Amino acid sequence: MTSRKPTQREKPRIAMDRSAVMRAVKSQDTGPERALRKMLRAMAPGYRLHRADLPGKPDVVYASRRLAIFMHGCFWHGHDCKRGARPPKNNADYWRGKIARNRARDEKNVIALEALGWRALTIFECELKDAPGLEARLSEALAGSRDGTYYPLGC
Repeated sequence: MTSRKPTQREKPRIAMDRSAVMRAVKSQDTGPERALRKMLRAMAPGYRLHRADLPGKPDVVYASRRLAIFMHGCFWHGHDCKRGARPPKNNADYWRGKIARNRARDEKNVIALEALGWRALTIFECELKDAPGLEARLSEALAGSRDGTYYPLGC
């Protein structure tokens, strides 16, 4: 079978398809975020979602514990796991810059939260694969600051 050259009329369709794909990427209520909330609901209900008055608009907030939890996608936030460390082949310069900006913004938000007396916990989507380990980490974070004592959390 011979491959045919796409016509001018077909080229915009490719751009529209890419645009549709990018539009479908959600920022709230993603599958990993819902899985995290399910775990948290069983451990400690009473959280709030996406508080816009806090730096970075954390995904889950326990105000009484002054704990902000971010659920990050490994690719989008440049995690060092297999999925996050894989560089994109198309438009690589753009994506390297985009992911570097995301990481810098994440760090700035954590610093701003800590300056306000909040603890920030960052969970990457690959951590959901180890449910017992993640539950232990969440339990430790939830138990940390009921009395107002500040305990920094690692990423």
